[in-house]
Amino acid sequence: MRKLTVEDLNRIDVDTFKQAPKVPLVMVLDNIRSVHNVGSVLRTADAMRIEAVYMCGITATPPSAEMHKTALGAEDSVTWRYYNDTLQAVSELKAAGYVVLAVEQVEGSLKLGAFKFDPSKCYALVMGNEVKGVRQDVVDACDQALEIPQYGTKHSMNVSVTAGIVMWEATSAFR
Repeated sequence: MRKLTVEDLNRIDVDTFKQAPKVPLVMVLDNIRSVHNVGSVLRTADAMRIEAVYMCGITATPPSAEMHKTALGAEDSVTWRYYNDTLQAVSELKAAGYVVLAVEQVEGSLKLGAFKFDPSKCYALVMGNEVKGVRQDVVDACDQALEIPQYGTKHSMNVSVTAGIVMWEATSAFR
């Protein structure tokens, strides 16, 4: 096997990406503390070609040299918006017809894999703060909650890892 070069991968440029069709999925970042986690979410959002990333509350926004270390330019390709409050973002998404799902361990959450994403619908996935998770009032405003089954001793995973897993699962319905 020969490792592929960047040229072999034949990736599109930023302008082509911006014009390309997107998966109707918005990632909503509810008060994410780490600028590196935000950059990682942006980079994965680029890879999955999702519609947008909404950054809320204390979540860092571009431009940021620290964010660029993990985003590697995805902060320029992926559409992003800032909201002072996550509830405002959720409210606007719901009004626009999105199914809004908190990614959180809550009573009645559906295990990722059991929930079937419908390719005829638009979705938003709300990711929570690294310590406190998705705010309770935001969970209350969501249509449903998804949870990634875990089988080890830890009760949670890194938010950017979790975002990558749920983006992969969500976008699989659109491939």
